[in-house]
Amino acid sequence: MNLFSFRTLRVFILLVLFAFAALYTQGQMLRTTNWIEPLEVVIFPINGDQSEKTSRYISTLHHIDFRDIDDFMSKYAKHYQLHLRKPTRTRLGREIREIPPPPPRPQDSMISKALWSMKLRYWAWQNTPDDDSNYTRARVYIIYHQGKPEKALPHSLGLQKGLIGVVHAFAEEKQAGQNNMIIAHELLHTVGASDKYNSDGTPVFPDGFASPDRKPLYPQRKAEIMAGRIAIDPHRAAIPKSLSYVVVGEKTAKEIGWQE
Repeated sequence: MNLFSFRTLRVFILLVLFAFAALYTQGQMLRTTNWIEPLEVVIFPINGDQSEKTSRYISTLHHIDFRDIDDFMSKYAKHYQLHLRKPTRTRLGREIREIPPPPPRPQDSMISKALWSMKLRYWAWQNTPDDDSNYTRARVYIIYHQGKPEKALPHSLGLQKGLIGVVHAFAEEKQAGQNNMIIAHELLHTVGASDKYNSDGTPVFPDGFASPDRKPLYPQRKAEIMAGRIAIDPHRAAIPKSLSYVVVGEKTAKEIGWQE
């Protein structure tokens, strides 16, 4: 009788990997939510459609194109009296040539989702290796596409496990403000913030509203960052043009450690 079959060995190795990943993730969570030091944010652009137009757009990107993200974080860190004046430091990294592994479907098993999470982290390690620890560095991979009428972009995501964000964005200058809003949304996922919108995309009341005490309640003037949309009426919501029309709500501030 073979007690140590290949199947048993494979399960054992997976359990060891899961345990190591869990311990590492716990350390990341503690370091990134105590806000003793700024969170380093590195933007890695990817040509998602392999078009020449997208390639040219990526070549024009500069650190300053993402300054709105740090300004937004600083504004609301001050609002919630965080001791750090600048909780994030965002910079542009090099272009990545390889597309990350596709995310699991909603109906996939928990094991499949856990394996995908590990695959994504392994992909990130392969494509953006570190000289230093990733304990206080978030990596955001922006997959740029050319805009097409009536065609929605794939869903973006942010993982607290690994401090990794994958953002799908339009390779157009006029979309830069909205792209930065989506980047900020996914970035806050990596430090513990939860989504605050319903299955139809409308903001959840009250936590997904920028001004839940406003009278009349509709239309709202701004969006809560983790709702990602401005509530127009109970059934309609609009994506803000930039972070100028976005706030960090109290529940989000608590989730990321900016408020008790």
